[in-house]
Amino acid sequence: MNVAHWPQRYRTIWISDVHLGTRGCKADFLLEFLKFTESETLFLVGDIVDGWRLKRSWYWHQDHNDVIQKLLRKARKGTKVIYVPGNHDEALRDYVDMQFGGVALKAHDIHQLADGRRLLVMHGDQFDGIVRYAKWLAFLGDTAYNMALTANTWLNHVRNRLGLPYWSLSAYLKHKVKNAVEYISNYEVAVSEEARRAGADGVVCGHIHHAEIRDIDGILYCNDGDWVESCTALVEHFDGRLEILRWTEIRGGLVGNPLPLLAASGALQPRSRAPSRRGRAAAPADGGDEREKEPVGAPVGTDGGRLSKLFGLF
Repeated sequence: MNVAHWPQRYRTIWISDVHLGTRGCKADFLLEFLKFTESETLFLVGDIVDGWRLKRSWYWHQDHNDVIQKLLRKARKGTKVIYVPGNHDEALRDYVDMQFGGVALKAHDIHQLADGRRLLVMHGDQFDGIVRYAKWLAFLGDTAYNMALTANTWLNHVRNRLGLPYWSLSAYLKHKVKNAVEYISNYEVAVSEEARRAGADGVVCGHIHHAEIRDIDGILYCNDGDWVESCTALVEHFDGRLEILRWTEIRGGLVGNPLPLLAASGALQPRSRAPSRRGRAAAPADGGDEREKEPVGAPVGTDGGRLSKLFGLF
C-alpha cells in the first residue's frame, strides 16, 4: 500500500477486541491507526474494555484513556460510532439502544454496504460454547491467554531493541495448535449460519482474534481481528469493497525511521508513559493531532461523564 496515500478515509471501519485495561492491549498502535484513518461509520465490535481483567486487577495506561477520548472525539466531529458490546464488556449490554457521548450502544446491527449487500454485525461470543456454557473455563483460558500476551510483550520489547518488527507469539502458538484451528473453523461456520438465518449476505464479528474475509457456503464471513495480537481492522471502501488492514505491516512505512509522515503531520507527540494507579488517568498531553484539554480521567462530550461511569461498572 502506497504510504503517500495516508491518511485514508473509508466508508466504514470495524474494530474489536481492543481489551483496554490489560497490559497486552496495543493501545499505542490503535491510537496511530485512529489518527491515520477517518470514516463515515465506525463500529466497535465488542471487548473494547476488558471488564474481566479490570475486576481482578486494575491497570489503566494513559494510552487507554487517550483511545477512549479519541473515539468520543470522532463521535463529536460527525463519525457515526456504534458500539456492539462483547463478553468482556458485557456490562454494557444492559444499556443497549441508548446513546452516551454520541456513541450508540446496540446488541447487534445490520450494515448495508455501498454495493447493497447487507452484513450482520455482532461480537460473536454467543457462538462460543465455552463462554456460554462453561464460563469458569473461559476465565481460566483468559488467564492463560494473558500469560501468553505478557510473554509476547517482553519478546517484542527485545525484538524492538534489536530493530526487528513486531511479531505475535500468542497468535503463532494459537494457529499451530490443532484444537485451536478446529475451534476457529467451527466458530466461523456457526456465525455464518446466524447471518443466513437473519437474511443477511454476510457477517462481521470479532471474539476469536483472527482476522479473515472468506466465503462460507454463500455467506461472506468477516472477522476484524484484534488489538492485542494482530492489530487489524476491517474497512469498507466507498465502492463497497472490504479489506483487512494489518497495522503492524502498514505502520512500517508510516512510522518507521525517520518518521517523515508523522513528523510532518504532528501525529506523533511525546507523552507520559506511566500507567494510572488509582483508576485515574493522567491528563492527556497538549499539542499534536487535535488534542484538547479534557478533564482528568473522564471522557468528555454530551454524555461523556455518564459513559465514563459505565466503564466504571467493570
